[in-house]
Amino acid sequence: MTATDRSLELINVAAQAAADKLAHDIIAYDVSEVLSITDAFLLASAPSDRQVKSIVDEIEEKLLKELGAKPVRREGDRDARWILLDYVDVVVHVQHSEERVFYALERLWKDCPELPLPEDALKTRGKAEEHARFTGDGSGSDGELS
Repeated sequence: MTATDRSLELINVAAQAAADKLAHDIIAYDVSEVLSITDAFLLASAPSDRQVKSIVDEIEEKLLKELGAKPVRREGDRDARWILLDYVDVVVHVQHSEERVFYALERLWKDCPELPLPEDALKTRGKAEEHARFTGDGSGSDGELS
């Protein structure tokens, strides 16, 4: 079994929305072979809690406007360190850069096929590392207190 056309459509719109809001390191995996509850995961990150929320809001808005899709569940809003949007067919994870490094979801799903993404989303690869070098603190932090 592979991700459905609907799942791929959701992933592509969500990935483009995340890229439009300057998310870092956007990647998607087809997890349909190993999970029965969803077809695909989209992962993205940002260097601040505020940007994590902004990315999630943009993804929700674009999926509703373009595809009529609403999440059945949204978790993690209070701290905005890791917000999960569950669309049943796909699950979107937007994490603060520090959580992304700590939890390393890519390690868990590395054996699953990577899904093709829009060019703008692919251009985000390596942005978290670039941001950390630019800010000089190596953590990707924007100065907010945790």
